[in-house]
Amino acid sequence: MRNIRLTTEADEAGGTRALLDVGAGNTLLQMQIIINSILHNIRAPSGASGPVNKLSMTWLTNETGSDSWWRTLQQQGLPLIEPAGRGECGVTFFWRDPQGSEATSSTRRVWINITGVTDHHQRAAPRSLSRIPGTDVWFWRTQLPASWRGSYCLMPDSDPADFEGEPDMTTLRAWWREKFPTAQADALNPQRGWAGGRGMHVSPLHLPDAPDQRVWKAVDSGRAPALPLQHHIWHSARLGNRRSVWIYATGDAQPTERPLALLLDGQFWANSMPIAWPLQQLTDAGELPPAVYVMIDIIDREHRSRELPCNPDFWLALQEELLPQLQGWAPHRVSAAETLVSGQSFGGLSSVYAVLNWPHHFGGAISLSGSFWWPERGQPNGRLIQQLQQGEYRLAPSRIYLEAGRREQLIFKANQQLQQDLSAAGHQVVFHPVDGGHDALCWRGGLLNGLKAMWQHLL
Repeated sequence: MRNIRLTTEADEAGGTRALLDVGAGNTLLQMQIIINSILHNIRAPSGASGPVNKLSMTWLTNETGSDSWWRTLQQQGLPLIEPAGRGECGVTFFWRDPQGSEATSSTRRVWINITGVTDHHQRAAPRSLSRIPGTDVWFWRTQLPASWRGSYCLMPDSDPADFEGEPDMTTLRAWWREKFPTAQADALNPQRGWAGGRGMHVSPLHLPDAPDQRVWKAVDSGRAPALPLQHHIWHSARLGNRRSVWIYATGDAQPTERPLALLLDGQFWANSMPIAWPLQQLTDAGELPPAVYVMIDIIDREHRSRELPCNPDFWLALQEELLPQLQGWAPHRVSAAETLVSGQSFGGLSSVYAVLNWPHHFGGAISLSGSFWWPERGQPNGRLIQQLQQGEYRLAPSRIYLEAGRREQLIFKANQQLQQDLSAAGHQVVFHPVDGGHDALCWRGGLLNGLKAMWQHLL
């Protein structure tokens, strides 16, 4: 039997038409159902102009859904990535229904949550994969810039919900929050997944021209050596709580000369996205100096939301209680100029707040997707930006590295404004935009790039 081969290309009017070679044994009605399902799910690049490029569907054959077909597909690597022209890639996501076809399965939708593309920040209806009728195959296709990197998850659902028109954002976000507990990583993606900030299990996707992250390759494949971390408990009298602190040092030849980096959301860097091996590789390669890295736990989301956004008690407790203990746990250079603080989202806001308020302890900040809109969500110019514009924080120049994703619109705009205001106040600022969203997969590269930029003078 011949394979079914289907491609789509733009017609002269800018629409999409199908080019189909149907193998024997397939009825016209069956194939029309498949064609309609596929064409309905072809999505042009966001903001693209001109017709959709020609897209190949070579995976659609008369064996689609068989065990051998799934094995062959996985050998190619999933999600499927192929060039789409104009600096973009076509990406096809798949999900295999463990209950089989629609005749035996209760699944009616498989929502796809791609950070910065189809997530709860988008003013658009949620996207679902579509089933190839009579099979256990679900798929969805989109086009993205070849430089894009990000995480995604899948949410199988027995509710056949449909969305019409432009949904209300408040209603839409409530709907997403209801679905988050069902999120699962992509079982067909061979790369290591992790649990995101909301507890959702996600998978990574790196397109061919995304910034280099080779030092994470062993972590992603599960082959990174398990480097031992010191583990301590910080009992805070000022804050009235206790939390874990993890420490990793990348060299011990001259322990009292090592610079210090404090990493907020420490549980993430110690466990979910273990950063010790990438740090060690960069140190061994001479791209980072031997240093002491302190990873500070958030306790939980409630404590994080209360302690990180511009909270003086948190930073006073850290200076009065934690810093004096660190010298005994891991000797390092006591120098504000060589002490960095780093964080993402609220942690990025907190890091910049710390260096502006206590420059005698913290000489530099690395902010990744910093939430400088705080405290009023939806307003790009938050309190810290307003204070800078009113002439505050001009006494002691600090060094600050900012990174934000072009697909996190409000945060990106706030970071652009912050860069201007920090520079006007006399601070040394680097702003690095990335093609991504509010995403740990971007943050892990940004943290390493920020460390290299801030400590370059120590090499």
